[in-house]
Amino acid sequence: MAHLAIIGPGAIGCTMLGWLGRSPAHRVFACARTPFETVTLETPDGVLESRPTVLTVPADAPVVDWVLVATKTYDTAGAAEWLRRLTGPRTHVAILQNGVEHLARFAGIVAPGMLLPVVVDCPAERIAPGRVRQRGPGRMTVPDSEVGRAFVALFAGTPLEGLTTSDWRSVAWRKLCLNAAGAVNALTLQPARIAHDEAVANLMRAIVREAILVGRREGATLDDALTETVIASYRSAPPDAINSLHADRLAGRPMEIDARNGVIVRFGRQQRISTPVNETVVTLLNAIASPAKV
Repeated sequence: MAHLAIIGPGAIGCTMLGWLGRSPAHRVFACARTPFETVTLETPDGVLESRPTVLTVPADAPVVDWVLVATKTYDTAGAAEWLRRLTGPRTHVAILQNGVEHLARFAGIVAPGMLLPVVVDCPAERIAPGRVRQRGPGRMTVPDSEVGRAFVALFAGTPLEGLTTSDWRSVAWRKLCLNAAGAVNALTLQPARIAHDEAVANLMRAIVREAILVGRREGATLDDALTETVIASYRSAPPDAINSLHADRLAGRPMEIDARNGVIVRFGRQQRISTPVNETVVTLLNAIASPAKV
C-alpha cells in the first residue's frame, strides 16, 4: 500500500483526494489548516465522497511515499514545515501548481532529486471546505522519467489521466498561456462566456502573444496557433465557468498574480522582451489586491 499526503485541499487538492482516496491501494492523508471530515467531489458522472485522514498539525504527519503539493504558489513557504515532516529518503514530492517555476520554487526546501513538476489541467472549482465541483476530465503531465511514470501509475483505475512528456517545459508554457489569459476574467469578474466578446478576446490574444514570445526565448516550443487555441478553450468552456484567479478574487483570497502573469513580465525583462499588456494586467491586479489607502 502506498502512503500519500496531499498538502492543500483546495480545488485541485480535493480532486486528488476524491479520486485517490477511493483506491484500496492507497492510504491518503490530507494536510490542511482547518479540519474537515469528508471530501465531496461533484463530477459530471455523479458525486464522490471520501473520508481521508486529515492532519492539521505538521508534528502529527508521518513519513510517506508521495507528497502531492497542491497549494497556491504563494503558499509554498507554508508547505515547507509539512514537507520536513512528511519526507524521508525515498519520498517523492509532486508539485501540482500553476506557473513554470515549479522546481525553482522549492529549491532549498526539498532536495532536487525528490521533486517532480506536474502540469495540471482540471476544470475544478472549490465550493466550500472539502467540497469541489469537477466540471470535466482531469489531465496531469509530468517529465518522462522513472519517477514520472510511477506518479502516473498512482492514478490507475481513476478517470484522471496521467501523461509523460520529453518536453515538459513546452507543456508548462502552453498551460501558462491559457492561465495568463484568464486574468481578464479576474479583472472583469466575468466567467468564461466573456471570451465570446471579440474585443475581450483580442485583449486575451495580446496577453497570450506576449507569453508566447517570452516562452520561446525560455526554450519552449510554442506555435502561433496557440493564441486561437486559448480563445477556443475559453469559448468552449461552460459559460459560467470561472478560473482560480477569478475565484480567489471573488472570495477575497490572495491571487496568484505573479505565477500567472507576473512571471511573463519578469522573464520578459530578463530577455529584453517588451510585455506591456501583461505589465498592465499585473499592475491592475496588484492594485485590486492591495488598494492604496488615501
